[in-house]
Amino acid sequence: MGPRDEETPCRPGDAERRSRAGTEDTRVLARIADGETTALAELYERYAGPLFAFLYRLAGDRGTAEEILQDTLLAVWRSAATFQSRSSVSTWLFGVARRQAHNRLRAVPPPPAAEPYERADLVAGPEELAVGGDRVQAALARLPMAQREVVVLSFLDDLSHQEIAEVLGIPVGTVKSRLHHARATLRGCLDERMA
Repeated sequence: MGPRDEETPCRPGDAERRSRAGTEDTRVLARIADGETTALAELYERYAGPLFAFLYRLAGDRGTAEEILQDTLLAVWRSAATFQSRSSVSTWLFGVARRQAHNRLRAVPPPPAAEPYERADLVAGPEELAVGGDRVQAALARLPMAQREVVVLSFLDDLSHQEIAEVLGIPVGTVKSRLHHARATLRGCLDERMA
């Protein structure tokens, strides 16, 4: 089918697990706000993989993605006290990472093509496994940043349309529209490369 959508029913126990994880994430963020460095390490252990995968796909370069991830953690350390529980901690983290990526990438021209990353589990999603990571990365690099963000958050990070809307600060309808246009562009790019 595609990314998890807000209408998709949860399996039994999923909502409870998500609720427990959300509560624990909120506690960890509160500890970070209190200046507890071990809490930041805990948050890093939980979210470094998904955040790095997101940033890698936006930046197209491993080194740049690693630098933006560090900028993100510093921003989380400085602004943890501003978290107001209007969204989940993970949605808030992706929003912080996105802002850090935009700050960094505004000044830097995009790299030609990303090198493959050794740990496929950090960047490989269902679409990549079907057609190959390098081709997908090259196709993603051709998307406008607004569409690339939606694709990465939807397919690779498995966020719902509502969560993507919260991360990007846009309406759900805009998320769906960008995703529709991005799919068409990706399909065309991948068809070109396979021909």
